[in-house]
Amino acid sequence: AQSIGVTLPQVAKAFESFKGVQRRFSYRIRTENRVLIDDYAHHPTEIDALYNAVRELYPEDKILIFFQPHLYTRTRDFEAGFVKSLAQFDQVGILPIYEAREHPIDGVNSNVLVSKIKLVNADVALIQPNQILDTINSSGKRIVLMVGAGDIGEMVTKITRQLDIL
Repeated sequence: AQSIGVTLPQVAKAFESFKGVQRRFSYRIRTENRVLIDDYAHHPTEIDALYNAVRELYPEDKILIFFQPHLYTRTRDFEAGFVKSLAQFDQVGILPIYEAREHPIDGVNSNVLVSKIKLVNADVALIQPNQILDTINSSGKRIVLMVGAGDIGEMVTKITRQLDIL
């Protein structure tokens, strides 16, 4: 900011109204019994950073992650990285790929990720959006992450409301 002529008092004033970045380690629920974090991570490096942050904050807790792959090409190109990154979590729910602007690619789907993660971490499953709430409730996990760049961000709002009711 200083390099383009913004003064420190102007920066300080701007930060007074800054509400943070949405969908980057956004706490949606943060109570003694449940932590629900929403994150836009859609690349293995981002998922690793998320894992490290959550593990540092909650070293004793088991972590449940729901991941929605974004794009067929990204899933294909970073498949090995996704497998390695996601297998770190205690429980993994993989949602169907969010297609966005792409058409399906033969042999690239969420089932492939599930089968490869299963070789490293047996507690992984393909999850449909309507199964998220039941999976959270049956998991016994206090820490829940909803991660990805697709419409999972919209699902988080619905799940947060439903968990607040319970």
